[in-house]
Amino acid sequence: MIMYKKVVVLGGGTGLSYLLRGLKDFPVDITAVITVSDNGRSTGKLREEFHTPAVGDIRKVITSLSGIDDPIKKMMEYRFNTFSDLDGHALGNLILTAMLDITGSLKDSIASLSKLLDVRHTVLPISEDSSLTLMGQDIDGNIVEGEEQITTSHRKFEKIYYKEEPKVLEEVLDAIKTADLIIFSMGSLYTSILPNIICKEVKVALSKTKAPIMYLCNFVTQPGETDGFTVSDHISLLNRYLETKKIDVVIASNTKINKEYAKKYSTAEQKEPVKIDHKNLEKLGVELIEDDLIIVEDNILRHNSLKLSSLIFSYLMRN
Repeated sequence: MIMYKKVVVLGGGTGLSYLLRGLKDFPVDITAVITVSDNGRSTGKLREEFHTPAVGDIRKVITSLSGIDDPIKKMMEYRFNTFSDLDGHALGNLILTAMLDITGSLKDSIASLSKLLDVRHTVLPISEDSSLTLMGQDIDGNIVEGEEQITTSHRKFEKIYYKEEPKVLEEVLDAIKTADLIIFSMGSLYTSILPNIICKEVKVALSKTKAPIMYLCNFVTQPGETDGFTVSDHISLLNRYLETKKIDVVIASNTKINKEYAKKYSTAEQKEPVKIDHKNLEKLGVELIEDDLIIVEDNILRHNSLKLSSLIFSYLMRN
């Protein structure tokens, strides 16, 4: 029996699902750990009505890891556009919510849907707490409640925390303990990555793991949150929340974004390219892996998930 190396990927949102599209094709044992504090759009409506953890990011990850045909994946991602109560809901969110109502466990619901959709890796929520609420304190001391509100406020935050400390799934802690590599996915630092790290039990598990921690750096900044951030600034922020454990290696894109897209992101979205500051990274003692990693997909700049996954696999094989 072949024993694949174990990779634990923590994140949420679109970034994590795009990474897993590529990584699932490599001979590794993946455990995807997903934050469940989202309170926007379809997920927010379902949380309010059914008192459940957030299921939207879980849906995206299951769909990305699925081995079934594209029409079924499109069905999972289908979003209703109607004047009824279904308006804005993703079908996959409704299915997960229904399964949660049947099983009484988000973990079991994910396992059942994963089996149905031929997912050959493990998908875990960071917690099954239904009332998980993300909080943010900005640099002026103002408190913002809710993940969606933090995202849309476009403020610079001094502190991210939970309203109440969540109970982390034991399976998540076990996966971290036995991992060969731990990855913090690309995505929003404040609403996708930090919500996993700020859990006390996760922080303790990370402090004890012998596995290296890899960060996949965003290639553009996020308005308000990371304005002016370099690659080392992202790592310094993560290290501050990690406390005892530090980032060992970072993968960053050195693609020169063309003027058309640079202008589009700068003017329409207030996003700027994240610069690789080599000297500061050396001071932090972080191994840098850089490459041309940006592609255009549906007129949007994305990470090349296959190329990124290839770099991850190469690192894993030599360590």
